[in-house]
Order: sequence, then structure tokens, then C-alpha cells
Amino acid sequence: MTVSAGLRGQIAALWRHPVKGFTPEALDQVRLTPGRGLPFDRAWAVEHGPSGFDPAQPRHISKFRFVALAPMPSAARVRTRLDDATGRLRASCAGCADIEADLTDSADAARFADWLTAALGEAVEAPLKVVQGPGHRFFDHPQGHVSLTSRASLRALEAAVGAPLDPRRMRGNIEIEGWPAFAEVALTPGTRIRLGDAVAEVFKPIQRCVATHVNPQTAQADIDLVPALQRLTGHANCGVYVHILEAGDVRVGDGAEELA
Repeated sequence: MTVSAGLRGQIAALWRHPVKGFTPEALDQVRLTPGRGLPFDRAWAVEHGPSGFDPAQPRHISKFRFVALAPMPSAARVRTRLDDATGRLRASCAGCADIEADLTDSADAARFADWLTAALGEAVEAPLKVVQGPGHRFFDHPQGHVSLTSRASLRALEAAVGAPLDPRRMRGNIEIEGWPAFAEVALTPGTRIRLGDAVAEVFKPIQRCVATHVNPQTAQADIDLVPALQRLTGHANCGVYVHILEAGDVRVGDGAEELA
């Protein structure tokens, strides 16, 4: 395959969300492999009351059954970071003592759920429980393995709403600089893209929801981004899901290029 005269850009940032629904952590590099998302991306979720999730037979369940920004904006107050070497998660929230836990350990997972209950306060209306399943990822779309977002698209939205927008609102995995605004949503499914040393295939555009209305810094829903996106583009799509075809290492600063 050769690079076309089409999209050429660079990877500006890499993000993962170890626990679904919480503010992402930045990475310098990552190994992408076929059939998977980023390592440990959305590997855990937190039930807000019984969700029906069965760890022995994991399946896709609506994000509204878990702690997530759309139903619970205050989740943005919680900062998480996973130590890949030890598998331990560190979390912080203003007004709370920091916590470190191994979410694969049932006692530690319960302790983290108790900490979250205190951290989120009155937003919690049902018991919280950390859940996971072997190999399962809590993606918004069951096949949304890896998500790409574009800085130019975000800048176009900033101009439309007249305010700066934190890229973490888009909850993407790979943030790209150098593509024209909304070029990513115009890509035909099946289009191949080289991302660093990996090769990906476009799956589908990402339809945005009210989670993007939440400011990840203040944990407040402060901008109606979905209506602004619809007025600007005629649809609610921003970003694109891709599937990894060829494994490879991806680093911030690597190329992000359409393949012929």
C-alpha cells in the first residue's frame, strides 16, 4: 500500500479511559493490535444500580446503566491513572483522599466503589459496583474499538460556539492534527489509514451525545455541543471509529495518513 494524495497529518495525542465514563489519561505511545482497542481502554465500568452485566458472558450494555458523563456529569471530577506494570489504578477527586486499588481484586474493587460513592455524593442514586469481563471492553458502540478525533474539527466547533473546547470532551483515543475539519467523518468505511506503525480501517463515524456538553475540567454541562454540531454540519457526527488491521506501535508525533 502507498500513501495517497489524500489525508496527511500527525498524531497529536493519545488517550485511554481505564474506567469507562471517567476523565481519560494521556499516553506517549501505545501498541495497537487487530481486534482490540487500546490496552486497558474501558476495561472496567461502574454499575449505577444493577445493570444486568454478566462477567461470565459479557455483552454490550447501554452506557446509561453505568456511571458515565451523559447521566452523571460529576464523574468528570474524578481523575484516574493506571499503572501498566502493577495493574493498580490511582484515582483522585477534589475534597477526597487519593486512592490506589487493584480492580482485579474483589475487595479492592469494592473499596474503590465505596470511595466513588463518597466522591460523587448526591449524584449517586443506587449502589455502585465495579464490573469487568475477560477480554471485554465497555465501548459506547460494541464494535467501536478505536476512535479518532481531529483537532481541526474541534477548532471549527470552537469557532461555532465562541468558546475554547477541551479535546477530552470528545473522549477519543487518537487525536489527529493536520486533517481538514470534519474530513474524518467523510471517510468511506473500509478506507485504510496508517497510524504510526499500525494500519487501521475506517468503520463508521461517531454520532455524538450530550456527554460532549460536559466540561472535563469543571464537571459542568456548560455548552450544548450537539445542537451546535448539527447547525454547523447538518449532522451530529464528529470523529470516526476504526478497526486495527496490522499491529504496530503508535507514538505522539507519528504520521496519520490515508492509504491508497
